[in-house]
Amino acid sequence: MSALIIAVIIVIIGSAICSGAETALLSVSAIRVRQLAQTKTPPALALLGIRNKINRPIATIVILNNIFNIVGSIVIGSLATKVLGDTWLGVFSGILTFLVIIFGEIFPKTLSERYAERISLAIAIPVKLITVLFTPLVVSIELITSPVTKGRRLQTTNEAEIKFLTKIGFQEGAIEDDEAEMIQRVFQLNDLTASDLMSPRVVITSLKGHLTLAECQPEIITSQHSRILVTGETIDDVLGLVLKDNLLMALIDGKQDKTVAELKREVTFVPDTVRSDKLLKSFQDNREHLAVVLDEYGGVAGVVTLEDVLEVLTGEIVDETDRSIDLQVIARKKRQKLLEAKGIVGES
Repeated sequence: MSALIIAVIIVIIGSAICSGAETALLSVSAIRVRQLAQTKTPPALALLGIRNKINRPIATIVILNNIFNIVGSIVIGSLATKVLGDTWLGVFSGILTFLVIIFGEIFPKTLSERYAERISLAIAIPVKLITVLFTPLVVSIELITSPVTKGRRLQTTNEAEIKFLTKIGFQEGAIEDDEAEMIQRVFQLNDLTASDLMSPRVVITSLKGHLTLAECQPEIITSQHSRILVTGETIDDVLGLVLKDNLLMALIDGKQDKTVAELKREVTFVPDTVRSDKLLKSFQDNREHLAVVLDEYGGVAGVVTLEDVLEVLTGEIVDETDRSIDLQVIARKKRQKLLEAKGIVGES
């Protein structure tokens, strides 16, 4: 009788360990595993190794579970026949099945799902060692099942999932509303182009390069822009740009006879189709704040600034020099409609 009881306990415990281990390993997200691995602790690194190649550890656990359930049932059946006889074998089998379902499957899987991270770290190293021992058998099974199981590896996550998690994080109070909105906006940088963000050519402040500072002094003083385009005879002939501060300093220093072109610096040209994320990278790499936007025919469509791109992330930026100019307001309203249409604002 004691041998029968011991066999039953071994089968139930073995089945519970295998079921719990499988559930725990699959319940910890891949992102969380990578985060834990940054601690460089052996259990965390072992867990990362398991998740990177999850098929073999899971196959090993499944094999062990079946050994406990199938082989254990055969052994227990043989012992039960000797101890209880054929009369009580059916009743005993029903009770054993009930015990395995409750204590070998449901309870361990429920607990492992609830405490998945702790259990995964605790079993990571043992599972990895057992997987090595079962490698020959697992490889044989992989060869048999490969025609069905092989295929492209699924991504760990995607943009839609991150945006959804951001929304959930905001609703549960894990992140602030402004943080949630900014995260949502980040993903839209590659959906907007320079054409969507630019100020149109009709509101561009420009000075002809051949004019002297004295000749265009009123325009320099009244300009509300810190960067002014330098052009030839037409707006489509852009020679460069000048900083308003440099023009004013030259006027103060008595250099009224200098031409605007003498103070110009290089300007960057971008097509109107360039994505705003690429535009931001260009501004960072070139350490510039303004670019001239060209249309498909090579004409000047407008200008786009670093501030225009940053407003996608932060919302409207207004400083003490900004004034209400109708065309700029129209351009900003157009940009706001684009953001709303593409789901950049109002999602969090």
